[in-house]
Amino acid sequence: MCIHQLNLLAASNNLPITNFLGKQHPIEAHNLSSICDIMEKAMVNGDTCIIRCILVVFQVVFKFFFSPQTERNRDIVRRSGLLLWQLLMAPRDQICCEIQKEVCLAISSGLNILYPGEAEINNLLKLVLTEGERNSGLSQLRDVILTNLAEQLQNNRFGSEDDDHYRLNDELLHYILKIVVRESCVLITKCQTVSKDDFQRLLSTVPAASSCLRYLMAVQNHLLSNTILIKPDENDDSDSSLQGETLKVQELKTSILSLATQILTGCDEVLEMLQQVTTALINSDISDREQRLKGLEQITKATMLGHLLPVLLTSLMHPNLQTLTMADALMPQLVQLVLYTSQTALLLKTQSPVFSELNSSPSGASEQKGKLLPDERMLEEKEEPGFLTGLKIPAPWAAGKTVETVHPVRDNYKFKETVHIPGARCLYLRFDNRCSSQYDYDKLVIYAGPNTNSRKVAEYGGNTLGYGSRSVLGTGWPKDLVKVEGDTVTFSFEMRSGREHNTPDKAMWGFACTVRAQESSEDVSGGLPFLVDLALGLSVLACSMLRILYNGPEITKDEETCQELLRSKLLQRCQWQVEANGVISPALTPSPSPLPLTIDEDREFTYPSDVLVPPVGHYFDLPRIRLPPGIMIKLREISGRARPQFRPSIK
Repeated sequence: MCIHQLNLLAASNNLPITNFLGKQHPIEAHNLSSICDIMEKAMVNGDTCIIRCILVVFQVVFKFFFSPQTERNRDIVRRSGLLLWQLLMAPRDQICCEIQKEVCLAISSGLNILYPGEAEINNLLKLVLTEGERNSGLSQLRDVILTNLAEQLQNNRFGSEDDDHYRLNDELLHYILKIVVRESCVLITKCQTVSKDDFQRLLSTVPAASSCLRYLMAVQNHLLSNTILIKPDENDDSDSSLQGETLKVQELKTSILSLATQILTGCDEVLEMLQQVTTALINSDISDREQRLKGLEQITKATMLGHLLPVLLTSLMHPNLQTLTMADALMPQLVQLVLYTSQTALLLKTQSPVFSELNSSPSGASEQKGKLLPDERMLEEKEEPGFLTGLKIPAPWAAGKTVETVHPVRDNYKFKETVHIPGARCLYLRFDNRCSSQYDYDKLVIYAGPNTNSRKVAEYGGNTLGYGSRSVLGTGWPKDLVKVEGDTVTFSFEMRSGREHNTPDKAMWGFACTVRAQESSEDVSGGLPFLVDLALGLSVLACSMLRILYNGPEITKDEETCQELLRSKLLQRCQWQVEANGVISPALTPSPSPLPLTIDEDREFTYPSDVLVPPVGHYFDLPRIRLPPGIMIKLREISGRARPQFRPSIK
């Protein structure tokens, strides 16, 4: 009972008692020393009950009652840390799993007290990340610490004081990512190596995420959400505030680029392993090969490919992250991932006919047909146009969008909503059979456009229940589909009458309508296979990044200001050359080829390509632009300056 109450106290973060305990005076050093004495005696006697109880006491003390300010307190902290590590590193035959778990919770609760410096915490985390696979105690401590950090990071805003504490440095993130990649590869490999019963048990445990994967998910969500949702303070428009927001956004984008690069690199390794396992399963003689290939997709969703990559791909499509720097850095990895996912999806798709033929063909023939040689598999892939052939990509609006009022509607109730489905030629509306209003002038008006100024399509109101109006508007609420031309429809409903005392709710139900872009509802329950969906997402992102690379840097303010000057016919007559430092400047020597006497504004001017080597002379040091003789004559007439005459030199 004592341990149960202490555990509840140690885990309480939102209970009222937590605030009360946080205001209490810290525990004295001699009290913690007495607790350590009891722990040492219990360890000598092997009293597991007292050991477990004292471990929970450590959790409560570290969380609420201790502050290592004096040297004596620091000595007691070091003593407590040594006792905890002695229990953690004890052989498994000398310590039970429950005690080992409580030790990990105690160290995690007192992480900032036992390891007050950032360097000490980083050294501890490096130890548990690198040696955790060799020691069960360190592995469990790693899981507890990372789980705690992930929970804290999810509730923390980027740039706060605790952000650096919960978000580990790049070196530790690299270690965590290596563990996640290894766990993902091991999980995929089990689809080929484990027995049939173990494979079924494996399917029942996924998609549970490990502590390392959960922490990476928390870091990724923390960075991406703050980048997408970050908004400047509208009440503070000072230069320092704007500069601070700009620096924060730049820091976020730098962190995201570093994390995205590492995640894509890890996904590349996992996809390579997935392709190898898929090929090995196809060429194997395992009796449950079909079930394993089908379960392979479910297993893949439990890896970093399912937990990290889809969120990253979706977020990178946000305008805040569609930058030239991102595109230039991530494009090579995206292309490689597109190849791996599309090849693996195609490999799985080409095997689906094989399974249907296994039952109809003789056993010997089926074994020979099920096992494909590399050349035969390449032939199968060549015959297949692509991994999307035969798959129906579900439209995002296939399930329909529902527009409805409150039920029932109240007096003076007004409702207006616009539905827009891009690319739709027409929209189909299906109304709920419960649609009703009290009187026919309590009506819904439908417009084929973005507002009520658009073309009116129809209006509906009243009820057929015998309340309010005896006659309904027109033919009442429609029971068949209502077709609206175009891709936008606007609903405008207004309750103009007051509810009468004898009118039931069903006569004032309001309306509900489902808007679709096709006449019949499309079956989208199954969706796309995971790898096909992943390949499509990667392809869309890669195309978007390619467009950014093709467009190049954004137009600067100086270029916008000089836009008319850059378009002028005068500058188009200038010969440009690239200097050694990369600057583009007019050529020093004009072409001797004849130029037109007049400027044809409707025709693009093309400067002759023959250029002479400039003669030596100081008067050729500055760039010169040769104008057509007709323009020069007009300029001299306007300026009143005659053409200079050169006298021959007298020898």
